[in-house]
Amino acid sequence: MTDTEFTPIAGLIGGALIGLASAGLLLADGKIAGISGVLGRSFFPASGDLGWRLAFLVGLPVGAWLATRATADALGFAITDDVRLLIAGGFLVGIGTQIGSGCTSGHGVCGMARGSKRSILATLTFMVTGAVTVFAMRHLLGFA
Repeated sequence: MTDTEFTPIAGLIGGALIGLASAGLLLADGKIAGISGVLGRSFFPASGDLGWRLAFLVGLPVGAWLATRATADALGFAITDDVRLLIAGGFLVGIGTQIGSGCTSGHGVCGMARGSKRSILATLTFMVTGAVTVFAMRHLLGFA
């Protein structure tokens, strides 16, 4: 069984920061902070729309890197070193974001906050699928 650590304060702070950043982008510029949409529309941006998208996308890994500098174990979990698994996972996530018309950040943070029925259904689907996957991996297939 995998050890987990309940960190409500860190979760609350992180969630508040994500919410503030998403609300700020929506209020300041009318943009949705859904990562798959930001990335996808970076390939064929509207006139004058590329700068903020690139800043947003560059800020994701830079922010993660800075967080790892702030604490020894910023993630709290290990990610595989197998590049093939990382690429396969990224490919599957990309397919899922296209099928679901968005990603967890777009639907779960921004869409639900706007009361979008489609986003509420998508987020419920993400959560149920995640719970079933964890159950199957831990209890049926024996992975910790």
